[in-house]
Amino acid sequence: MAAKSCFDCVKSIESVYTGGCVAASKDEKRLFTTCNEDIFVLDMASGEKIAELKGDTEIVTTFAVKPDGTHLVAASRSMQISIWDLATFKTVRSFKAHEAPVIAMDIDVSSTLVATGSADSTVKVWDIDRGYCTHNFKGHGGLVTSVKFHPNKDKLCLVTAGDDGMIRVWNLGTRKCEAVLESHVSVVRSIDFTDDDDGAHMVTAGRDSVVNIWSWKRRSLLRTIPVYETIEAAGLLATNTQTGLDAGNNCTRIIYTGGEKGVIRLWDMDTGKEIFEQKKELNAKHAFVDVQYLPQSQHLVGITNDQNLLFYKATKRLERVRQIVGYNEEIIDMAYVGQGQVHLAVATNTEQLRVYNTEDLNCELAYGHSDIILCVNVHSKGSIVATGSKDNTALIWLVNMNAPPNQRVLCVATAVGHAKAVGAVCLAQGASCSFMITGSEDRTVKMWDLSPLSSLFDSPERAAAIVSESGPVKLRSTYTFQAHEKDINSICVAPNDGIFATGSQDKTAKIWDVASGKALGTLQGHRRGVWNVAFSPVDRVIATTSGDRTVKLWSLSDFGCLKTFEGHTNSVLCVEFLTKGTQLMTTGSDGLIKLWNIKDAECVLTLDKHESKIWTLAKQHTEAHIATGGADSVIYIWKDTTQEHIDRLHMEEAKLLEQQQALDNFLSVKDYRNAINLALSLNQPHRLLTIFQDVMMATEHRHLLSADDEADDSAQRGQAAIMGSVSVDQVIGSLAPDQLERLLGYVRNWNTNGKFARIAQATLYCILTQYTSEVILSLPSAKDLISAVQPYSERHFTRLDNLLTDSFIVDYTLHAMDSVNPAGMEALTIGNDDSDYE
Repeated sequence: MAAKSCFDCVKSIESVYTGGCVAASKDEKRLFTTCNEDIFVLDMASGEKIAELKGDTEIVTTFAVKPDGTHLVAASRSMQISIWDLATFKTVRSFKAHEAPVIAMDIDVSSTLVATGSADSTVKVWDIDRGYCTHNFKGHGGLVTSVKFHPNKDKLCLVTAGDDGMIRVWNLGTRKCEAVLESHVSVVRSIDFTDDDDGAHMVTAGRDSVVNIWSWKRRSLLRTIPVYETIEAAGLLATNTQTGLDAGNNCTRIIYTGGEKGVIRLWDMDTGKEIFEQKKELNAKHAFVDVQYLPQSQHLVGITNDQNLLFYKATKRLERVRQIVGYNEEIIDMAYVGQGQVHLAVATNTEQLRVYNTEDLNCELAYGHSDIILCVNVHSKGSIVATGSKDNTALIWLVNMNAPPNQRVLCVATAVGHAKAVGAVCLAQGASCSFMITGSEDRTVKMWDLSPLSSLFDSPERAAAIVSESGPVKLRSTYTFQAHEKDINSICVAPNDGIFATGSQDKTAKIWDVASGKALGTLQGHRRGVWNVAFSPVDRVIATTSGDRTVKLWSLSDFGCLKTFEGHTNSVLCVEFLTKGTQLMTTGSDGLIKLWNIKDAECVLTLDKHESKIWTLAKQHTEAHIATGGADSVIYIWKDTTQEHIDRLHMEEAKLLEQQQALDNFLSVKDYRNAINLALSLNQPHRLLTIFQDVMMATEHRHLLSADDEADDSAQRGQAAIMGSVSVDQVIGSLAPDQLERLLGYVRNWNTNGKFARIAQATLYCILTQYTSEVILSLPSAKDLISAVQPYSERHFTRLDNLLTDSFIVDYTLHAMDSVNPAGMEALTIGNDDSDYE
């Protein structure tokens, strides 16, 4: 395997939702999410970001998408409303709407009007395309928390609700309030209508823990359904939706609710009875802040307060089919999982284990821990994962991404025994995965026997059945001992499962025997805490990283330091062996990724893309891809492009040789047009200078050798050819803008040397006589080039002017010699005449 020297970032997993409004296009192909002061446009199928609508530096409070999908209307804390064209993703119009931020917004079915409810207690209706206010309704006594147009466009009615519990019905035709509906005693969060022709019934829900059903025609309350939880979102499924529930088969109109319990519940609108309540995930702490209904796909999208989007199938007993993680916070640890190594198990500042599909960015959320996960380790098979958490426990997971959604990441065992947070965990490397080593803030190391799980590891289907019946297996520790004087940061088991290493904040790393737990050696030499340890897959050496900004390579024979790698400007946090143990890759608090050759301790590559410290580094078994994550909440996936880079260099060298040969061929046949164009494209200013010099010298030589009359004719022809050849002048006069700019750059450089000044001035004169000033000034770097050429040209002009002045003495001397005949000149003349006579 050749040494690696080049990695390119091919994908990133970053924040797409930080809380706030979420909406989907009517065709359900796009998803719109709030990300701080911006709005992201995501592809619904893949979850990838299509576009980013840049805000006005203030947090987006709400937005709505036209039913026809052409525009998006957004409001921010700056009290501005912006209208975006979703074809070009550019702002069409922006204007101030209210005296306080807009809280609620809705667009009518005709995509003509948008209603905005504000914290200033007013409701306004705007013409979207023309950008002016058509209605201004006043009547609410506090915040306007919800607005909704009646689905029948012929009725021209708007329903609004506030934090005072009052619901008001406004007639847009008469501009008056038709009714005030009083029943809620707290904030009303949702308004929806039945999907029949007249929208005959209206459903409202709020934080007073009730759902009210109203008759639209009589403007009267029909039924109140107590739900016993604060409701943040409610609505109606499409009529006659089959939920897959026995209790709901005969229900034609079903209400869904979501709120503080973090589950979606279904209710029969006609009887008020609860049809179904989801089973809450183990140790899940989230609550729903909104629930979106997607009628085409029959999905209910639950938006949680921890910034996740959970997709449930309404026709399959609300089975969770998909997740989109909006915000990751800090990436603490991660590892590649699965047989194809296309999934990443990620630990962030949450209690959930997140398993990303790196191809389509879909994410599985696994609930099991009750506090933040601190470490992740994966067995060589890729299907067994161990995690350690602040809840003082370690869990064993089985990962099978081909299983049903609720069985893809299954917790099969728990290890309870540490007195403090488990900060390091490592599984056995052998095929059987017979043990696990954990390290804790309580400074102890425990070994756990995994042999009771061997049957579960071999049969994931059997594991799912057993866990569903009796729960996860409780593991027992084989031995426990205090390993260090301070917190244990890292544990690594050797490839042969015979020894393991620990790294600690006490500035040391220690080597231990797996079977007995006996200490074999101590690695001393770091000046600060040891953050990470890693065994070589080939040699009997181990690498350690430290807060002293160094990486050290140690011998396992005598526990001496073999090499020290220096180059990071801050703590080195993670290390991995690459290329069969001949290279190291490290990450640090300086936000840098470095690739080292172990043989000469030289850094051959530095990658700088993260904006903060990089906590973790994960590699595939094939080392084709590397993933890094850190405090900037972004996961970058890097591809090994060393071979592609080498092939590209070889192709470029071969192409350059071909072009060089072509240039020589053009010059040999005096094809100056193609020769000049090729020299410009090859960026060879010296070769181009040589061509101009040869052409001008050849022309001057022909003039000197020609007869007087022919010289006169050639001189006249030479005036037309500035560069000595008409074809050369024509080439310079027909250059593309980028080629012209490049040639002017060459002229600037030539002009600084008096030896080449004549060629530079001739070329500049040729350019100025064939291009207008507008063309030259339109070049991006025209001003810089002109300012650089001018002073040297003035210097050359002054030098030539002085030379011309000095040449007058020669004219004066010759004139004096002609006018004054010195003594002896006449005799010499006569002597010559006599000689000729004789």
